[in-house]
Formats: sequence, C-alpha cells, structure tokens
Amino acid sequence: MTFNFDVFWAALTSWVFFEAALISLALALLSHASAIAISMPLALGLDSRRKAVRIAIRLYVGVFRAIPTLLWLLFFWNALPQFSPVFRENWYTPFIAAWIALTVNEAAYQVEINRAALNSVDKGQTSAATAFGFTPWQVFRLVTLPQAARVALPPTVNEFITLLKATSLASVISLQELMTVTNQAVASSFQFQEYYAVAALYYLIIVGLLTLIQSRAEHQFDWTVERSARRGWLGRAKEQSQ
Repeated sequence: MTFNFDVFWAALTSWVFFEAALISLALALLSHASAIAISMPLALGLDSRRKAVRIAIRLYVGVFRAIPTLLWLLFFWNALPQFSPVFRENWYTPFIAAWIALTVNEAAYQVEINRAALNSVDKGQTSAATAFGFTPWQVFRLVTLPQAARVALPPTVNEFITLLKATSLASVISLQELMTVTNQAVASSFQFQEYYAVAALYYLIIVGLLTLIQSRAEHQFDWTVERSARRGWLGRAKEQSQ
C-alpha cells in the first residue's frame, strides 16, 4: 500500500492533531514542573539527620521507580476512585489522573538527579559562605543552587524527554493526547503509515525544540560560571544578597 501524502498532510495540519500534541506537551510540562517541586525537598531530605526521614524517602523512590508508569496510570484512574468518593466527581478527569500519576512517578527519578547535583557542589564553598555570615537560605539560593542547576540540567532535560514520550501511555485512560488521537484515526481509516508518521513528526519537532533549548541553556550556564570565576563567586553572591 502506497503512502498517501494527502492524508498525511491533512492530519499534520489538522487542529485535532495539533491540539492533541499540545495536550501531550502540557501534561509533560506540568508533571515535570510538579515533580521537580516535590523532588527538591526530598533530595535535601536524604541528608537529614533523622534516619526515619531518609528511610521514608528511600522507600518512596524505590517503590515508584520499581513499578511501571503504565500501572500507576491505571491505578490512579481506575483504583483511586474506589478509595474515596472525592475522586468520582467530574473534576477528576483523565488529564488530572495522568498528571498525578506522572508527577509522583517522575519525582522519584528527579530526586536522584537533584541529589547528585547537590552533592557535586564543593562543601568548602558553602562553609565559606556560612563563615561570611550568609543565612542557610542565602547559601542555598546563591551558592548551592546555581552550581547544582548546571549539573542537573542535562539529565533533567533528558528525563523530561522521556516523560514526554511516556505521556503516550495515558491513552489507556482515554486522555485525548497525541497517541490516543492517532490510534482513533488509524482505527477508523486503517491508514497506518500516514497517521503514525504524523505522530512521529510531532514528537520529533517537540524533542528537537527541547534539545535546542537545552543547548542554549547550557551555554548560558557556562557563560555565567565563567563570569563568576572571573569576578569571584563570593563577591557576586554578596552583591545579590544585598
């Protein structure tokens, strides 16, 4: 069967596929942002003096990394409403369920990325900042976080790309994302080549843009670090703290 370019182009330029791609991207962005917000305090908690806190965080990371993402999606959409009637209301949509499932799953991976990035910062620098009278929050915001972010950026972007592709799994809970719309179009027309090619092209475009953004962000971090080295990180931190 020959490739029908007209079908391919009609699907590629259709609002239905474009909207589905936006839903996939929005779900990935929202889930990853939430995962980063959750994972940062958890990564800091791994250095807690309380053993119970460290064990609880390790348990969370181990459980959510061990169980497939697909299972979490099915659990939060099908099983969670059985625990509480709150999740049987109209507000609990497939998008919300997918957002929660992907967030808690992704946070488990992001914890390890953040932990490694935070541990890469030289302890002597934080000690020096403390000796100069910086508060713990100033030390974290002005000394630790900028350097840790530079280390965490590449694996974080790679993790986001993986998460973006994982949004396709949300088709099992009927979320109208890119793969759901693609499968519906294929089921009604049997035009496998054309519609799968459209979905693949959308993913390629989104990942290509993300890779470009990553490259520019890493260049910006390199320039910032080089400038800080010339001026001295402590002097720059002092200026920002004033």
